[in-house]
Amino acid sequence: MKKQITITILAILASSIALLGVQAQSNEITVYTGRGKGLVDPLVQTFQAETGIKVNVRYGTDAQMLAAVQEEGTKSPADIFWANTSGTLGLLSKSNTLNTLSSTLLNKATSFVPESKRWVPLSIRFRVLAYNPAKIKPEQLPTSVLDLPKLTALKGRIGWTPAYASFQDFVGAIASIHGDAKAKEWLSGMKTLEPKAYGTSNTQMLEALRAGEIDVALTNHYYVLRFVKAGYPMGTHYFQNGDVGSLALVTGAGVLRSSKKVANATKLMTWLLAPKAQQFFSGEIFEYPVIKNAILPSTLLPLEQMLIRSPKIDFDKLSDYVDNAQKLLREAGLI
Repeated sequence: MKKQITITILAILASSIALLGVQAQSNEITVYTGRGKGLVDPLVQTFQAETGIKVNVRYGTDAQMLAAVQEEGTKSPADIFWANTSGTLGLLSKSNTLNTLSSTLLNKATSFVPESKRWVPLSIRFRVLAYNPAKIKPEQLPTSVLDLPKLTALKGRIGWTPAYASFQDFVGAIASIHGDAKAKEWLSGMKTLEPKAYGTSNTQMLEALRAGEIDVALTNHYYVLRFVKAGYPMGTHYFQNGDVGSLALVTGAGVLRSSKKVANATKLMTWLLAPKAQQFFSGEIFEYPVIKNAILPSTLLPLEQMLIRSPKIDFDKLSDYVDNAQKLLREAGLI
């Protein structure tokens, strides 16, 4: 009899321990992200402290994280895919990998919400031309990025990052707006100027600009502002309104259909669209927030001015543009 009671008690204890383990696991979520740890980790740490929800983060490039999700399929441990570009989210959306999000969540963003409703924008960046003000005067720079190949005086003095996702989005947009022939012509013209490639590292490229190795660099606006904040003289050239050289690009996130923790995943997505996180994007990273009434640092131009500069493209189709851009870049021998 005593043996039976002991066995029963042990069984109850084992069941309770297992239940506690399941409850602990259910209060965790896993994020796959193409964004840098320096950006993601401070936000994740604050979210965990405020909610008690543990967030496991796997870092890599958008391409690496996309490949992982595709290989893992419905067995992927990921609950959220937080991408550096909307093109990757478009691919996941087209393959039916992401859940449809609630209107409550989608309505928090004021712009760039995709028609698919399978992901939500989190921040906005703009393409610009960085320049060394000790070597270049603003009036020497073209009003359109498409005229950059005409500046033969800059031969060997231009920096770019053909392998970087935002650059590929930009090339895809050139082809979408102006046609493949124009995109090929631009890439060919740029190659004659012998630009220096910096892989996927905009930071390394701007370090080269600061050191005087190059005079101008095609990049995203926030990289320039980070160097300016650090006390380095660096100029930002904005192309004319509507020019593809001023293209707006968004980061964003979606919840995987295979996730068993949609409620907690949605809590993190909602938190990232709340004022505290959005203020972090603008105040610390110098990206533009996607919600109303966020306070911008004085170094950022008003969002309304920046949006006017960007051409209008369909962000749900950006994944198609990127596929085409990669094809054009391969044909040009750039990736």
